[in-house]
Amino acid sequence: MGKKMMILGASPLQVPAIRAAKELGYEIILVDYDEEAVGFPLADVKLVVSTLDMEEVYRQALIYRPDVVITSTSDGPVRTAAYVNEKLGKRPDLSYEDSLCATVKSYMRGRLKENHVPIPAYYVAEDFASFRAAVEALGGRCMVKPSDNAGSRGVTLLEGGGKSKDELWEVYEFSKSNSRNGVVMVEEVMDGPEVSVEAMTVDGETSIIAITDKYITPPPYFVEIAHCEPSQLSERQKEEIKAVALQAIRAIRLQNGPSHTEIKVTADGAKIVEIAARLGGDFITSKLVPLSTGVDLVGASVLLATGKEPDLDKKRQKGAAIHFIFADNEPNTMAAGDGSSKNRERKIKRLEAREEIFRLTGVEEVVMYKKAGDIVRGTRSSNDRLGHIITVGETAKEAMETGKKAMGYIHVEYEEGENG
Repeated sequence: MGKKMMILGASPLQVPAIRAAKELGYEIILVDYDEEAVGFPLADVKLVVSTLDMEEVYRQALIYRPDVVITSTSDGPVRTAAYVNEKLGKRPDLSYEDSLCATVKSYMRGRLKENHVPIPAYYVAEDFASFRAAVEALGGRCMVKPSDNAGSRGVTLLEGGGKSKDELWEVYEFSKSNSRNGVVMVEEVMDGPEVSVEAMTVDGETSIIAITDKYITPPPYFVEIAHCEPSQLSERQKEEIKAVALQAIRAIRLQNGPSHTEIKVTADGAKIVEIAARLGGDFITSKLVPLSTGVDLVGASVLLATGKEPDLDKKRQKGAAIHFIFADNEPNTMAAGDGSSKNRERKIKRLEAREEIFRLTGVEEVVMYKKAGDIVRGTRSSNDRLGHIITVGETAKEAMETGKKAMGYIHVEYEEGENG
């Protein structure tokens, strides 16, 4: 009988892992709540089940008896995979208890604090009264985010004090409505460049493969609009980033598997934004890491899940970048999508990449997520993206410059006649 792998998630970001598992000869049991998920045609067994429904996924695992249960780039299913593997008696690459510290921000902050990992000041708000008290304790300037979600959903910056009760309630409700567990985090604002650290841990030993520069929309929302590798920060800063990332990985007790650690480089040093026991999304590990380093982190993570040691040796050092396209796209700038005056609904009449984009040296991929007739809004989360452009170069700077030029050839036309 052939070996079976249950993969939680069938979105486009999970497809590379699905393909990697099939190449290893595994029968694929694919789980996703969306019966139209793009990965399902690759499945040997298709299960239309929420990846967050731990008990139902476990029930299905008892029926189909996979050799291992994994996920690729999503936070919530990390908990489900850990829970099901633990119940099935699989090796403890990450225990269910530790998976909470890698997916739920309130647990995460507590674990990192216990282990003296640099983090911002924070408060856990389970009701509006504690939320108001936390905002006051931080002087009115703070980050408000859901305890249990990802992709910048429900994240807001509060600037200055003196907010009315109604204004605070609106911010609280926005964040709480995006929190699966109803808990809201109130944190010190960390100013400075942001990066993510892409790493793989094998038998408790961690290899850092890449540091990715992240570019974010201006306040009040913080949506990632571009990523680039390798990081262009100084060597001193990068060494500090690596040290803090390793501290965080040890703190969550990851034994085997990938990690994606987001870090802010503040005036007080590098501090953890959050850590995830999964591959980085936004095509960071599936596209940028292989293009910049030659390391196939997706394939490595799948191979590691089967109990085999992956090849993590870097083959090259090139530049790779991704730029995301938004409804309020401002070509050739890094300030696209401020989400302020453009949150009203608009219907796309035409969305296209002009022919000139494909003549640019270094354009690796242009993909549109939306089409004519789709309704778009402003930029409040990663769900508001229209598409992406991936570029390469001899250096990170060259890859970024090509990406900025390419953005200038994206044309968005709306029904009411507004162009972007």
